[in-house]
Amino acid sequence: MQDLTIDYALRATWQAVTKMYNEEAKNYGLTMAIGFTLLSIDPRKGTPSTALGPKMGMEGTSLSRILKNIEEKGYIERRPNPNDGRGVLIHLTALGLDKRKDSKEVVLRFNEAVKGHIAMEDLNGFFKTIDVINKLILDKSIYAKTTTN
Repeated sequence: MQDLTIDYALRATWQAVTKMYNEEAKNYGLTMAIGFTLLSIDPRKGTPSTALGPKMGMEGTSLSRILKNIEEKGYIERRPNPNDGRGVLIHLTALGLDKRKDSKEVVLRFNEAVKGHIAMEDLNGFFKTIDVINKLILDKSIYAKTTTN
């Protein structure tokens, strides 16, 4: 346990979660990336295409490929943004709403399974730890190598 680094534990766990979600998503004709995208789109008002990438933590080129793919599948449609003449809102179609519901069900089922095996106090500690890690990442000076002359 002493040799286990934090980044290894995070990466290995995330890879396991990704694999699990992708296996489950196949049952619905989806991938984890598609499900995550559908969950990130506001089901009522739509979401500006420019806000989707930062919301999901994705680069624009990767997101563009996913949006093109799910638009071809009929899960989303692009509409002009009434508040920004140059902008586009991504809206879920009826099929996209159904697939979003399926994705949400899978996420909630996983969350309930984890909550059923981990004490709330431990989960709160987990979220507190994740919050600290994210803050440290944003404040690069905390972990950056310092050199003195």
